[in-house]
This record gives sequence, C-alpha cells and structure tokens, in this order.
Amino acid sequence: MTVYTGRGDEGQTDLGNAERVSKSSTRIEAYGTVDEANALVGRSRPTGYDDVDEQLKQVQNSLHVVQAEFANPDAGEDGPRIDAADIEQLEDWIDAADEELEPLTSFILPGGSDGGARLHQARAVTRRAERRAVALIEAAEANAEAVRYLNRLSDYLFTVARLVNQRDGVPEESPTY
Repeated sequence: MTVYTGRGDEGQTDLGNAERVSKSSTRIEAYGTVDEANALVGRSRPTGYDDVDEQLKQVQNSLHVVQAEFANPDAGEDGPRIDAADIEQLEDWIDAADEELEPLTSFILPGGSDGGARLHQARAVTRRAERRAVALIEAAEANAEAVRYLNRLSDYLFTVARLVNQRDGVPEESPTY
C-alpha cells in the first residue's frame, strides 16, 4: 500500500464519513492544527522525567481522539470521544504539578530548558487548535468537550513546562514593562 493517492491534489480531502471537502474548510483546519499540537507534544518527549513522559503519551492518544472526532462529523456515540474524565485527568496532573512548583506570582516568558521550551511551544499551538475548534462548536459541528479538553490541555502544558524547567534547574524569567 502506498502513502500517496493523489486524491488531494486538487485541494479536496475525505472526511471520516467519505464526504469530500476543501482542505481549507474549518473542520480540516481544526483537526490539522490538533495534529500539529500532537506532533509538538511528541517532540517534547522524552523530557527525562518518566512521570511527565507517561502523561504526555496519554495526551498524544487523547489528541488523536480529538482529531478523529473532528474528522468524522457522523461518528455518533460509538466513535472515539473526549469526555469529562479526560479533562479531569488533566486537572489532576495540573494539581499534582502545582504541589511541586513555586506559586506563580507574575507572567513568565516561554522558554527555559530545551524540554520546557518545547512544551511552551506545544501549549501555544494547542491554544491555536482550541481557537480553530471553537468555530466547529459555534457551527454545532463538534463535541464541546473536545474544546474544553484543548483549553485544559494548554493549562497542563504550561504547568508541565514550568515543572520541567524547575526540575532542570532553569529559573523562570518574567517580562519587563
């Protein structure tokens, strides 16, 4: 089996329900940006910290589920879905990381160690994916839990970037005004 089919050569692609749509459609933009965020989360691994790496592996699987949801407008109840439990998992990880971190007292500049900077980049792209997903929700074409997941995921990635930087001994830098 070959990777290329040529079916997209004229700017169209197939959704999970076999509908052909423009590659510039809101739906394609949303799941394409989730794919980009997923690739950056993958680029962030390994961090050198087993607990964080295992969490990021689970995040990548959940992002794949979000992509599948967005790619199939007719998935129904049997298709893969993000739900409240996925969001609660992120919140639990954020809470655990917060216990290890110094309290945040000001804005911080994204960056730090290589691992921390990669996680900050994944966070920024996740925010863009969330913005793209909101358009699907506004058109009632996607699961609202997926948008909530992306919102909470960006919080998680911010927190875990701080955690990796702290564990790596790299101090946070605040902007000057």
